[in-house]
Amino acid sequence: MDTPDPLLSVEGLHVSYGAKQVLRGIDYHVSEREVVAVLGANGSGKSTSLNTISGFVSSNAGRIVFDGSDVTALPAHRIFRLGVIQVSQSRDLFPFLTVEHNLRLGGVIRNRHEIEDRLEQVFEYFPRLKERRGQQARTLSGGEQQMAAIGRAIMARPRLLLLDEPSGGLAPQFINEIGTIIQALKDDGATILMVEQNLALAFKVADRFIILRDGTVSDGGFVRSLEGNYDDIVRTIYL
Repeated sequence: MDTPDPLLSVEGLHVSYGAKQVLRGIDYHVSEREVVAVLGANGSGKSTSLNTISGFVSSNAGRIVFDGSDVTALPAHRIFRLGVIQVSQSRDLFPFLTVEHNLRLGGVIRNRHEIEDRLEQVFEYFPRLKERRGQQARTLSGGEQQMAAIGRAIMARPRLLLLDEPSGGLAPQFINEIGTIIQALKDDGATILMVEQNLALAFKVADRFIILRDGTVSDGGFVRSLEGNYDDIVRTIYL
């Protein structure tokens, strides 16, 4: 049986900010219904790789292929319409709009019926957001804002969900909740590429890991179920 093509392929990707080279020819792929975690020390190029896939950062060389089409030169709004949806570290909520209004904005490319159905599904994933649907986003805790940001992305029915540091700055209680939600999305067939510093969370939900070091891929094939890999990954990232 032929192996299906990956949903996302990053091929020889180079990215620079001025004279500073951040990504140096990285290659990796993500298959459908897979959760892949990009790991690495600060400054290794993790978030840059996600921002380039989303079209927010331009590459200098290489290409990005999504569902068989080269999307390297596409603007961010066209990549969004193809179903590549990113939740950034800053969450980018509209602070004076209610939780529900923020969520509905995520479904802007869907019809009214789809929006209503999707909203109920988001509330099933995030009962806490249903309780706070009439509150302004600025009144939420950091963990609740992260839930709202992920919920808004889900409203668009992403084919590939990009999560940039979903546990960043959160209390342990919310990190556990975010992990449970990512696992629920995975169980429902979502395809997720996530940047994460919290190795415990990454080990909980990821099928595979891509380790970046100084803008290159150090290793892309650890399997989370093997007991010794945690120490191996820590050594690869930090030593």
